[in-house]
Amino acid sequence: MTVAAFPETFLFIDGEWIPAADRATIDVENPASGVIVGTVPVATDEDVDRAMAAAARAFPAWRDLSPHRRSAILVRAAQLLRDRTEEIAVAMTLENGKLLRDSRDEVSYTADIIESLATEAPRRFGTVLPGGSADGRTMLVSEPVGPVAAFTTWNYPLTVPGRKVAAALAAGCTVVIKPAEETPASALALARALDDAGLPAGVVSMVFGDPAAISERMIASPLIRKISFTGSTAVGKLLARTAADHVKPIMLELGGHAPVLVFEDADLDSLIAGSVGSKLHNSGQSCGSPIRFYVHESIHDEFVRRYAAELDRVRVGDGMDEHSEMGPLANRRRFEAMQPLIDDAVSRGATLAAGGTGDGASGYYWRPTLLTNVPDDADLMSVEPFGPIAVTSTFTDEGEVIRRANDVAFGLAAYLFTESADRVLRVPAQLDAGMVSVNRFGVGARDTFFGGRKQSGYGSEGGPEAVEEYMVKKLIAQGARS
Repeated sequence: MTVAAFPETFLFIDGEWIPAADRATIDVENPASGVIVGTVPVATDEDVDRAMAAAARAFPAWRDLSPHRRSAILVRAAQLLRDRTEEIAVAMTLENGKLLRDSRDEVSYTADIIESLATEAPRRFGTVLPGGSADGRTMLVSEPVGPVAAFTTWNYPLTVPGRKVAAALAAGCTVVIKPAEETPASALALARALDDAGLPAGVVSMVFGDPAAISERMIASPLIRKISFTGSTAVGKLLARTAADHVKPIMLELGGHAPVLVFEDADLDSLIAGSVGSKLHNSGQSCGSPIRFYVHESIHDEFVRRYAAELDRVRVGDGMDEHSEMGPLANRRRFEAMQPLIDDAVSRGATLAAGGTGDGASGYYWRPTLLTNVPDDADLMSVEPFGPIAVTSTFTDEGEVIRRANDVAFGLAAYLFTESADRVLRVPAQLDAGMVSVNRFGVGARDTFFGGRKQSGYGSEGGPEAVEEYMVKKLIAQGARS
């Protein structure tokens, strides 16, 4: 059933679906079992060059197409994704490991995002500036930047490509995208929906292969005018340096290390119920996942007791099993990263309160883990685990905990739990993060800004701001003919 359910994969270049044929391939592994469920073709240099040439050729017509017509194609593609929810969700769970119900939710969420970004296409307005004389005018207009090279990761294999592609298309840009080789079927479902919705050939191409070779080739090409990347901070830095060598703008959505500030008046019932779901969603493989729980010393022990008990009850299993409450980690790299972080924290005095063990014999399963009283010099307090690990530390002083929350290289998401109206107004302004959520988990929505600060990157993946990322300004000064 597992092997038969996984779809054939392709390259999608200039409107053509290209099978592997005599190309090299990369195995696609089911992280719940370790079984190879399929392969994905590796693009040659010629394939990548053809995709970029197609994007450059298609750009003028797509740029000049009515924004309402661009929007209509995106809306049709969103509906096709909804119509195909079950087949996409099954493929996503097989290649990524997440719970099948979460895969279904991701399809729905991505379709909503695409629709929301589609509505922004007709709303890119310019400005007429006051002139120095009655017979002239000066205009500031926004124009699409041009062909975009996009690179995406495996943790949200439909949402992340969907966000980038929809925002760029709404702006009037064309796109060559290289999604993650671990999760090709999910990304190809997006390309299929766009193709079936009537997207002109060349406007979007999708290639797979060696990430370093493809990224270097595309960023260096004069045909590419902007780069967009979602992934690790380490890779983002490399791409930013490469883009700088070619003086090209780049948008980066990188790692996170979200603090959770829990004050003495927090509603523990709501906090614990929400934190279990938020921490374990996608097996903790989310850049906005809550990691560092700074809990006021007066309620710390009660929080730990209750939170650990809830984590211990979680049923970890195959995402295709409807009884599972958390799936496996998505690949062996993530599985092997867990133990060293836990061992380091324990060696520095932390206490293991829940989990802390994994089973990689027939899948990449790791128990939800809670470490308490973790010192600030432990790796887990500054290295993103990108897995189902949470840590606690106590505090008493508001100013001190804000300083500690901000004292990491990342600045994507932060969470605050308190019943104090004054604190609700005061603390978010002092948290150095692109997104702050108060008395609930989850940041961003289908139609809002989504981005970070510091080494979490720059730019927005959501809302009207996402479309602006793919546009450039032009000043046009006009005078009367003499």
